[in-house]
Amino acid sequence: METRIERIKKQLHSASYKLTPQREATVRVLLENEEDHLSAEDVYLLVKEKSPEIGLATVYRTLELLTELKIVDKINFGDGVSRYDLRQEGAAHFHHHLVCIECGAVSEIQEDLLEDVEAVVEKRWNFKIKDHRLTFHGICHRCQDKDKDEEPNKQNKIKQSFE
Repeated sequence: METRIERIKKQLHSASYKLTPQREATVRVLLENEEDHLSAEDVYLLVKEKSPEIGLATVYRTLELLTELKIVDKINFGDGVSRYDLRQEGAAHFHHHLVCIECGAVSEIQEDLLEDVEAVVEKRWNFKIKDHRLTFHGICHRCQDKDKDEEPNKQNKIKQSFE
């Protein structure tokens, strides 16, 4: 984690910003919860546990700065809540997401699946792509398995109601 913080510190310095204690606390929370797609409020509550003096506005400003510098990506899964996701180091593009419409689970796809699509778009529409975001909405394997397990019970209930 320390080496990643050091690299983020260098990114900030190259853009004429400092890694203040408040910014570092925010970055540490994002690193510690990298799998979780935290909202600004979630980040604030976790930062507050470690640094009670930090205010919500400071966390918001830090998240916006980190987004601007492409250290984090601001994402929305269609529920009206902005979430923050650390960008993979060296990644040319934002990673993709799978969102379960039943349980709300979010999974990530790290590989870039759209290179061919980008080439077609750039050539056909003369459009220089800088980034892309792709979110698939569907039903995760856990919910599918749960539905399979519940299916025999549903069939029995329907059968009993006709008897």
